[in-house]
Amino acid sequence: MTAPIALTCGDPAGVGPELAAAAAEVLKGELPFFLIGDPRHLPQDTAVAEITDPAEAAQVPAGTLAIMPHAFPEAARPGHPSLANAASVVAVIERAVALVQEGRAGAVCTGPVNKKVLKDGADFAFPGHTEFLAHLAGVDRVVMMLACPELRVVPVTIHIPLREVPGAFTPALLEETIRITEAGLRRFWGIERPRLAIAGLNPHAGEGGAMGREEIDWMIPLLARLEAEGLRLKGPMSADTMFHAAARAGYDVALCAYHDQALIPIKTVDFAGGVNVTLGLPFIRTSPDHGTAFDIAGKDLADPSSLIAALRMAREMSISGSKKAG
Repeated sequence: MTAPIALTCGDPAGVGPELAAAAAEVLKGELPFFLIGDPRHLPQDTAVAEITDPAEAAQVPAGTLAIMPHAFPEAARPGHPSLANAASVVAVIERAVALVQEGRAGAVCTGPVNKKVLKDGADFAFPGHTEFLAHLAGVDRVVMMLACPELRVVPVTIHIPLREVPGAFTPALLEETIRITEAGLRRFWGIERPRLAIAGLNPHAGEGGAMGREEIDWMIPLLARLEAEGLRLKGPMSADTMFHAAARAGYDVALCAYHDQALIPIKTVDFAGGVNVTLGLPFIRTSPDHGTAFDIAGKDLADPSSLIAALRMAREMSISGSKKAG
């Protein structure tokens, strides 16, 4: 039996608290998790059980949300973020990481935050959740994976302008991303020899140099060297032919050169069920693949599917990781 999942509340003015309540109602005790946040920020009709220790999460009645209270300075106004609450949003993340590092939580699942609110209200110096978690874990490099039952994708470069991609997409970065991804699939999915498909940077993977030379000049030699070590790699592949069902059956994860090359396919395949997974951390972190959605917060319109998928994936990874460790 693995420890319960710590779910952070995210920005309380967003959809995070209401999705946590909806997830508890839908899951009905299927997996133990608990929310860290202020009980005042939950919808009024939420069935809540306050806990003081993560282990108590497994004992709450089915359909009831276990919450480890964390007081915030202000009540939440859905759709209207408060700078006064920003520091508490950050503190909740720190608390969740501390619990998983102590072994009291089996994974961290993060509710959505607003980066500008954190920067303006808490002097948050990180581009986002992922970089902050890496800082808390003391690691220099992590990898963002988006996953659903039909597809896993990794963007090698992430939130940078498209014009900067060719300079940022380097042999060293691709090699490091391949190694972290391969290790994550072995550790948390139990895949002994993962199959990694590598998309080319250019259309048609450069088409023999006619549309770009990165594939010829350094990608092919790099992949050949890593294959000689025993890694199972395919590529560089033309990105426009590697995401249909038959192609997806030939690999366990697709590594893509830039953000949209990776995220358009997975959001087309499973828009509501995609999960953000951070690989390279010494603990499990998942997150729903959406933001705070201030525009619909508090209106009973938010879909809990991605959060439920993130909680389930965290649980599956925790179980697989425990078996691997054993």
